[in-house]
Amino acid sequence: MQSLIGTGVALVTPFKSDFSVDVEALQRLVEYTISGGVEYLVVLGTTGESATLSKEEKQLVKRTIKQVNNKRLPLVLGVGGNCTQGVLEELTEENLEGFDAILSVSPYYNKPTQEGIYQHFKQIALNSPLPIILYNVPGRTGSNMNPSTVIRLANDFENIIGIKEAAGSMVQGMELIRQSTRKDFLVISGDDAIALPLVLAGGAGVISVIGQGLPQQFTDMIRLGLKGEVQKAFTLQYQLMPIIDMIFEQGNPGGIKEILKLANVADRCLRLPLVNVDNDLASRIEKEYSKIVK
Repeated sequence: MQSLIGTGVALVTPFKSDFSVDVEALQRLVEYTISGGVEYLVVLGTTGESATLSKEEKQLVKRTIKQVNNKRLPLVLGVGGNCTQGVLEELTEENLEGFDAILSVSPYYNKPTQEGIYQHFKQIALNSPLPIILYNVPGRTGSNMNPSTVIRLANDFENIIGIKEAAGSMVQGMELIRQSTRKDFLVISGDDAIALPLVLAGGAGVISVIGQGLPQQFTDMIRLGLKGEVQKAFTLQYQLMPIIDMIFEQGNPGGIKEILKLANVADRCLRLPLVNVDNDLASRIEKEYSKIVK
């Protein structure tokens, strides 16, 4: 899956002031990220507030993104949950036409053992019509996918093509790279702050949040890292570090929606239980953003 090397972005779902899906803003967002140079788009992930969208709204988001993208970039669809049977039903019922892979989060809340995680993804691998990217984000799920579990899944199922690793640990990311016996298995950073170091360690890129707010700067950094141009890449890394920290300071996607508002792409509206960042953080984000895009 060479098309999924580099920078993917986990798109937000823009809302109007009445909290309905803002289709025009979503259209602008897709164009903005494509023109900024990203390699692929991730649809209906955590950043897209998918937990608060109805089935009809999810279909609207998917349809809008596919239409605007018009097959220009690969599309990855978020399909995951903490009920294995429910995920299998979604894979059967969903119209997956136009998508190149699915991103499936490790089961959350019920905190399965490593064997439970393996068995969950085994069933998905046996039933998915599309390649699968695993998603490890213990800060949200309450349990970590150990590297040994990931490697076991990668070795047992060829259609498990990679992992979005968002444990926030360089050591764990490097263990995945070290232990992998498949040259085609993609270790993708799920943390913007350590995406470049992981790429330099042998990772395949990133599924990013900041990449949709500052697509040109962030994709340039990752491309430089993939080419081994370390000094140039770290110059951009150090420029972006403060604003990356800021956008996650009060939760995601509150911070990135502040940037998209500054870029005149989309409003800052969030659906409860999420709320906007406070005025102090909004002011700091604006100041840092102005330094980068001046």
